[in-house]
Amino acid sequence: MQQAIRIIGIDPGLRRTGWGVVETSGNSLRFIAAGTVKSDDKATLAVRLRQLHDGLREVLERQAPAEAAVEQTFVNKDAVATLKLGQARGIAMLVPALAGLDVAEYAPNAVKKAVVGVGHCEKQQIHMMVKVLMPKAVFDSEHAADALAIAICHAHHMQSPAARLARAIA
Repeated sequence: MQQAIRIIGIDPGLRRTGWGVVETSGNSLRFIAAGTVKSDDKATLAVRLRQLHDGLREVLERQAPAEAAVEQTFVNKDAVATLKLGQARGIAMLVPALAGLDVAEYAPNAVKKAVVGVGHCEKQQIHMMVKVLMPKAVFDSEHAADALAIAICHAHHMQSPAARLARAIA
């Protein structure tokens, strides 16, 4: 019997950073928790980044994941928005790294393909498939649903022959 591995998926955003935790054991997936860390729109950038940091740190302490996965940032037309999203993504990667977790990164199309089966689909399809894969899943925002999809993507990639071989060697 394989030991369950707890994974946190993180969907970075400056206003709202979604998080979702699943456990995987072999081919089975189990929903653990999901939510959203919010920052104050009226606060300075530094304060907002600190709010995201503190919120994610609390989530990691409470949920005790063994691994983390974060969605890669894509470039927006607005350079300032892209830069701010990149800073939020930095926090999303830093917090689990400071907790000693390995942090995997997945492109949005890889997440869609892992959850829906195709690399191009609507957000509603992703959220629907998250509910199909984990009927007990509850999420308070689309960001939390996206974070669960990221965790599911990581769980699927962990099952690949290359990932299993790497774990066996380590």
